Amino acid sequence: MKFQVLDIIPHLKNPVTGEIVSTADRLNQVVETARRAEELGYDSFSVGERHAGEFVSSSPTTVLAAIAVVTGRIRLQTGVTVLSVLDPVRVAEDYATIDQLSRGRLELVIGKGNEVLQYPLFGLSLDDQWDLLAEKYALLRSLWRKESVTWSGRFRPALTEPTTTTPRPFAGSPRIWHGSATTLTSAALAAKWGDPLFTANAIQPRGNYKVLIDHYREEYARHGHDPRHQYLGSGSGAGGVFLADTTQEAIRQYGPVYEGLTANRNVPGNNSPFRDIQHAVAEGPALVGSPEQVIDKILSYHSLYKHDLQSISLPTTLPFEQQLEILERFALDVIPAVRASAPSTLWESSDPFGGRPGFAGATEADAAATVTADHAFNRTDNAYVFAH
Repeated sequence: MKFQVLDIIPHLKNPVTGEIVSTADRLNQVVETARRAEELGYDSFSVGERHAGEFVSSSPTTVLAAIAVVTGRIRLQTGVTVLSVLDPVRVAEDYATIDQLSRGRLELVIGKGNEVLQYPLFGLSLDDQWDLLAEKYALLRSLWRKESVTWSGRFRPALTEPTTTTPRPFAGSPRIWHGSATTLTSAALAAKWGDPLFTANAIQPRGNYKVLIDHYREEYARHGHDPRHQYLGSGSGAGGVFLADTTQEAIRQYGPVYEGLTANRNVPGNNSPFRDIQHAVAEGPALVGSPEQVIDKILSYHSLYKHDLQSISLPTTLPFEQQLEILERFALDVIPAVRASAPSTLWESSDPFGGRPGFAGATEADAAATVTADHAFNRTDNAYVFAH
């Protein structure tokens, strides 16, 4: 199994102490966590995107660009890119820039997001969220895989002139995953295109997510896609991972924080049924406990999901030094045992995208030709704009 650190960059007070760091400190913590995660051998670092609520993740491209500069091997992912509210042309440009900065380490996880207030903010109707996602993904996919794209659709002005977005991705289109949390729709969209799926595994009982995963695998097979591309990622519950020498000690230390955060969150339809820490540890997806308890829980989910990528999130209301201690202990005491028991081909040589990053040997097929084509396109495009 491979391991990802996800930060959707919540910016919250610690419910026990009332303390909160500044926005600048919170953002810099994300970059430093990614740098340290690379040192500790994590496989990927993911940045979320939210445009409403108590988050400072409205510009994940900026944060990922900063991370790209201070890292050299860890893969960079999103969790999720809220494609439904974005312009696919701009998404293609921004994330291809990060892909170039990181020399091919980028992979997107797209979705419609689970924050309903984002839609009116961008002048969009919540009723269209799934149609927006499907249409915009089809365009993004074309923009990264093709040049001289013309296109028309329902939600965006048509591309009537042949369009080639620049810069181009580092070495062909980055892999795109689909985030899935509550309905069959995202799972079906991933299966339709033959893409990997990332199950949130955040707040619902595990059986609910198993339904979505099974639907994805059934639809994937029905569409006849190459099984080498069928990877699955899984989240690890709202609240963050917390380790201690014993599970009871972890519950004692972290329980008041977990329960305070859970009690303060009241979003109908998006609340965890695991309101107290004992319930969350016993039956929920929260990775709270001794290293042995957390290993057993991850493997119990793997027996059900057969996932390849395990995502964890740090308890970001705790002091930053304590977060880094948890990150290190998880890397040392949990990851080796899980990897030994649940191997995966993700990002290995048999993975079609395994050799894509620069450090794995991927290079641009013809960098000079790419630059020439980009420049020629820009000259043509500018001439068109000024002439009309």
